[in-house]
Amino acid sequence: MTKLSAQVKGSLNITTPGVQIWRIEAMQMVPVPPSTFGCFFDGDCYVLLAIHKTGSNLSYDIHYWIGQASSQDEQGAAAIYTTQMDDFLKGRAVQHREVQGNESEAFRGYFKKGLVIRKGGVASGMKHVETNSSEVRRLLHVKGKRNVVAGEVEMSWKSFNRGDVFLLDLGRLIILWNGPESNRMERLRGMTLAKEIRDQERGGRTYIAVVDGESEKESPQLMEVMNQVLGKRRELKAAVPDTVVEPALKAALKLYHVSDSEGKMVVREVATRPLTQDLLSHEDCYILDQGGLKIYVWKGKKANAQERKEAMSQALNFIKAKQYPPSTQVEVQNDGAESAVFQQLFQKWTVPGQTSGLGKTHTVGSVAKVEQVKFDALSMHVQPQMAAQQKMVDDGSGQVEVWRIENLELVPVESKWLGHFYGGDCYLLLYTYLIGEKPHYLLYIWQGREASQDEITASAYQAVILDQKYNNEPVQIRVPMGKEPPHLMSIFKGRMVVYQGGTSRADSQEPVPSTRLFQVRGTSDNNTKAFEVPPRAASLNSNDVFILKTPSCCYLWCGKGCSGDEREMAKMVSDVISRTERQVVVEGQEPANFWMALGGKAPYASTKRLQQENMVITPRLFECSNQTGRFLATEIPDFNQDDLEEDDVFLLDVWDQVFFWIGKHANEDEKKAATTTVQEYLKTHPSGRDPETPIILVKQGHEPPTFTGWFLAWDPFKWSNTKSYQDLKGELGNSGDWSQIAAEITNPKQEVFNANSNLNSGPLPTYPLEQLVNKPLEELPEGVDPRRKEEHLSLEDFSKTFGMTPAAFSALPLWKQQNLKKAKGLF
Repeated sequence: MTKLSAQVKGSLNITTPGVQIWRIEAMQMVPVPPSTFGCFFDGDCYVLLAIHKTGSNLSYDIHYWIGQASSQDEQGAAAIYTTQMDDFLKGRAVQHREVQGNESEAFRGYFKKGLVIRKGGVASGMKHVETNSSEVRRLLHVKGKRNVVAGEVEMSWKSFNRGDVFLLDLGRLIILWNGPESNRMERLRGMTLAKEIRDQERGGRTYIAVVDGESEKESPQLMEVMNQVLGKRRELKAAVPDTVVEPALKAALKLYHVSDSEGKMVVREVATRPLTQDLLSHEDCYILDQGGLKIYVWKGKKANAQERKEAMSQALNFIKAKQYPPSTQVEVQNDGAESAVFQQLFQKWTVPGQTSGLGKTHTVGSVAKVEQVKFDALSMHVQPQMAAQQKMVDDGSGQVEVWRIENLELVPVESKWLGHFYGGDCYLLLYTYLIGEKPHYLLYIWQGREASQDEITASAYQAVILDQKYNNEPVQIRVPMGKEPPHLMSIFKGRMVVYQGGTSRADSQEPVPSTRLFQVRGTSDNNTKAFEVPPRAASLNSNDVFILKTPSCCYLWCGKGCSGDEREMAKMVSDVISRTERQVVVEGQEPANFWMALGGKAPYASTKRLQQENMVITPRLFECSNQTGRFLATEIPDFNQDDLEEDDVFLLDVWDQVFFWIGKHANEDEKKAATTTVQEYLKTHPSGRDPETPIILVKQGHEPPTFTGWFLAWDPFKWSNTKSYQDLKGELGNSGDWSQIAAEITNPKQEVFNANSNLNSGPLPTYPLEQLVNKPLEELPEGVDPRRKEEHLSLEDFSKTFGMTPAAFSALPLWKQQNLKKAKGLF
């Protein structure tokens, strides 16, 4: 029976964020040294523990990886160890089964430089550490645009295709061959992986050469090496498209109840999308099938011990029964420790005692309160995490200009109407704030619920024109009526009023209602608005303050659950709504005229709040594409700023708003389709999202702290310091003359010794520096080895020239030695 040994338990770090890996050797878990992380053998199985920190909470993921040539015994041991490690972590981990060639994005994401899969394994005596080996002969097929996987393939031209990148690793020389149809990102990833092998596996003592498939004739010497090693050049296979997963398939959810109460496992379908959390009972286990792409097993806290123990086997039996591929991804979720990805497959997910939903929208008549946090404007740029959580770039005291859409054109809004937003109109609001001396811009696009389609379209069109006028720098924020973010409210300092319909245009013929009811939400200048609701008793809510405007009086109705701050803010905003006399009314002591104005008494939401509702937000980053004619979003787990590529567009989902980040070199069509793309994402979301969720357009280099705060350690100078593929290629320091190393590989010298050979050649003769610097071969003193000129220098000349001892020089990576020799004229 396999058990977590005391040694494994003793070395298991469960408090520090990061990754730990073990290989199954002779049915035991043996730690893999961190220097070889990212290198896996296809004959082995591995267990990986990833620890993440969100705020002050730690979460755990355990992955077991199955090599395609590993034994059944090793696979079984890895699965058992995974379960035992989860038990050791008291059921707080999410378990993942990873099969070679079908690894999840989360698994690939742990190896940002790339995942290398080599042939062999522990049974064939393969070891992980082979640093400085110059005897290597292998061909690696590099696949994937973001998190690459490099698998060892047959050393032959027939392994190649036109669309991918290949690394021919010959020990002293790595040739990076870029398929003629490979893109810039794939080439960049291939280059990074080649450098990683050179620096980590070979201690820097390897040359890297690049052959671009579209211009092979420019590298004749390298092509000669490739043909010598790989055999005769043949016609290349066509590019193999990356697997595309339809959003509709991701949204095809089926929930099954699992039971062994009758002595055998019975699986019964209980629900399809949309799913709700109350379908999961703590006493049972369930299987959630996401369109055959991924299988989730959920284990209830109070489920039968046998059912819980066999969760992974149940999933594998389910895969067989459904005739899904054996490589189908499996995740085991523990009751109370579910991953964000699993939670978001459900319409609403509540964590007991902490939250009610992942961004439940407020509706009139429902009793709900969001905890108010004291706002500190100064902390926003110093602490972008705070800005992101509170959705504030500053305290709203910047400069503001507001326009209304009239006849599809922009018309400035008169000062007396600032802060009044009518449901029949669309508005553009340009907000300017300074960081240091540099102006930054937010462009709010507010769209009324009763505005015409032409006006909504015109608001988007006029926003583009205004955006271009300010050099494409403004962050665009689409605000559907009723979804006003805190920062927009803060601009009007507690005096923002949103009307159900109507307009503030001078030529309006619409009659103004004589009786109006407004619900007031907010506790300070920064988060208050009055929102018009139907003037009837059913609209009231015990937790809020309401303003009832009648021809003769203005009532300020205070529900039993409202606070003193809320009452004060309601008084302030009531001055904007009505100039008539104000009368404060406490819930339960209303005069007859109050009910008469609302058409009579009626039941309304008056249940006491059982708990404050705080949102649990797990931000999720997706790389977006619509190049194939349909929208695709690929999630990037454990994301950081490095994942934002300049060639692409990305979607950052923080549930109650969605950011769309546009890279500097992104495809023009993707830029234009930004809003449509996000709306498509919301429509196809498995949990059935609110299509009115605010969308914020952010451009590379102009990110507000409300965006950057979701990233750990954001670097504002990153974009100016990023090296291009050509820069990295230039850094390889290659002269382009590969004749010498090509000759060594194609015609290796046979060393011949006899009984009289002197194997100790001794030190080379020394010469003055001036006789060696920048001298062609014919002018060098007799006996000088042109490849080792530096070794002919005296110790004094050597130290003076290179600023280091010969021993320190020889410890440098080969490419650094070459660059120094070139700089000193000794190459």
